[in-house]
Amino acid sequence: MPSRRDLANAVRALSMDAVQKANSGHPGAPMGMADIAEVLWNDHLKHNPANPDWPDRDRFVLSNGHGSMLIYSLLHLTGYDMTLDDLKNFRQLHSRTPGHPEYGYAPGIETTTGPLGQGITNAVGMAIAEKTLAAQFNKGGHNIVDHNTFVFMGDGCLMEGISHEACSLAGTLGLGKLVAFWDDNGISIDGHVDGWFTDNTPKRFEAYGWHVIADVDGHDPEAIEKAVEFAVAMTDKPTLICCKTTIGFGSPNKAGSHSSHGAPLGQDEINLTKAALGWDHEAFDVPSDIYAGWNAKEKGAKAEAAWNEKFAAYKAEYPELAAEFERRMAGDLPADWAEKSAAFIAETNAAASSPATRKASLDSIEAYSPMLPELFGGSADLGCSNLTEWSGYQPVDNSDVPNYVRYGVREFGMSAMMNGIALHGGLMPFGATFLMFSEYARNALRMAALMKIQSIFVYTHDSIGLGEDGPTHQPVEQIPTLRLIPNMAVWRPCDAVESAVAWQQAAERKEGPTSLIFSRQGLPHQQRSEQQIADIAKGGYILKDCDGTPDAIIIATGSEVALAVGAAEQLSDKKIRVVSMPSTTAFETQDASYREAVLPADVTARVAVEAAVTDGWYKYVGSTGAVVGINRFGESAPAGELFEEFGFTVDKVVEAVNSVA
Repeated sequence: MPSRRDLANAVRALSMDAVQKANSGHPGAPMGMADIAEVLWNDHLKHNPANPDWPDRDRFVLSNGHGSMLIYSLLHLTGYDMTLDDLKNFRQLHSRTPGHPEYGYAPGIETTTGPLGQGITNAVGMAIAEKTLAAQFNKGGHNIVDHNTFVFMGDGCLMEGISHEACSLAGTLGLGKLVAFWDDNGISIDGHVDGWFTDNTPKRFEAYGWHVIADVDGHDPEAIEKAVEFAVAMTDKPTLICCKTTIGFGSPNKAGSHSSHGAPLGQDEINLTKAALGWDHEAFDVPSDIYAGWNAKEKGAKAEAAWNEKFAAYKAEYPELAAEFERRMAGDLPADWAEKSAAFIAETNAAASSPATRKASLDSIEAYSPMLPELFGGSADLGCSNLTEWSGYQPVDNSDVPNYVRYGVREFGMSAMMNGIALHGGLMPFGATFLMFSEYARNALRMAALMKIQSIFVYTHDSIGLGEDGPTHQPVEQIPTLRLIPNMAVWRPCDAVESAVAWQQAAERKEGPTSLIFSRQGLPHQQRSEQQIADIAKGGYILKDCDGTPDAIIIATGSEVALAVGAAEQLSDKKIRVVSMPSTTAFETQDASYREAVLPADVTARVAVEAAVTDGWYKYVGSTGAVVGINRFGESAPAGELFEEFGFTVDKVVEAVNSVA
């Protein structure tokens, strides 16, 4: 039977070999953390390589994702569908082993990591999801949701500000099934971190309310084993295990140095390292007894079978809850969702009310939450302004059956935690802040789009219409730049009906995130036919039309749609078509015939109206069209005065139309 060190050395060898073959990568972290990984994966991690997605598996997150060969090696050795050829193809085009772990590329990768700090934050979200689903579904001693979230992270993750946001909240929420391992090797890409990172990390995490296990020798399996046993037994708080390790462990000339961090060791050094470790095998050669020591298929099958028995007993006693759990973990919408959501949209249209769209958003949440019990809300300390606190909201921090997180002033952390919640499964997360502060969260939005997950980002106070708080809080460039994120659906509705449709579309969109953008100020109801209501979901549609070919087309979104309608009414001497385009991203997915029907190519006299920077609209209006927008920062004043000051008036839209038609 191979020793623990022999098993860990297999990870080191595969990591060195793959990085060397690719001629790029980060061998140091996998070599330094191999002993910790061996103890965790062989003795504690509940997982099944034959079914990586079974609901009650433990989640493992490699937050320091540059050390990706660590997780690829572990997946290969333990029996996942990760072949030696996959390892040999490390960092190559279309491989399942890219430079950083990417969700959806290979089984067992729970999240995309690489931007440091986001992995630990995703893990906090996963632990929130576990705690929430346990509260919602566990009944009468039937604990069908009962698993841990384990995280590896390095010094870089702890330096990133997002880790402060997430770990602070994790302590406050008492996420006792979250265990993080700090790879305390004192090295980052620039060298020894004591020149720029001297935090007392154990005290910092104690202050957050974590259990802290300090001074663990990260190369002593017995010490690691004891620390993990203690961590999983302490379920009232998250645990940080501080593991002192040597980066590039085993390398005679590069261990403990940044030279092993982000570059191949070189074949000569690999040979010396293998000799020092007692690993007498060629590149990518793993002996059969090592494979046998790592293989987790039998143990994983037993763990899943035991859970299946628990779930069968649960299903017999609570059949409706069991069916609901299965539906939600499968990501399916309720059978009556389409009918009920359509009925709410029709009711909203009939009501013909004129609220701010942030209030219309609250009305949508109020209506949809009973239809979608998986809807899981939150706000970054602005719930009363974002209007996300519906009548049935139950915060995680003080409710027995929660469905909401009060994230505090943590916009970036909130967004990355939402991603973790979405990745976990069983919940449909949304989180809110002012549109301006999407800037703090931008990389988490990009990661949601990259991973193709259903995070719903709710943004209110969408323009200079925010008013007196001034340009620091008034978004100008944010709407266009959100549209630039690949795979991000963006909706800016003009009234309550479009708001209801936007929420409906966000709930139905499973292939990526959605940004919902709402106004602070009240907006008038627009009259529509049934066909027009149906066409809202297409992202752009004819709201007001004329007889025959239009002389000009006015395209508008959000609060500016009313200006477009007013201008069309004033331009009685011209044939004007008004197109409401709440979602350019949805409109651009429609077929060419529909887009041509809405925006015929032979009508070149076009004006776009939106209280945001203008650049993106020229693809719709062309070089001969006009855009009524704002290309400078706002001012502090009441909203009405600002719209007048910056030219968002019916007269200015009329003037723009006359300039092109």
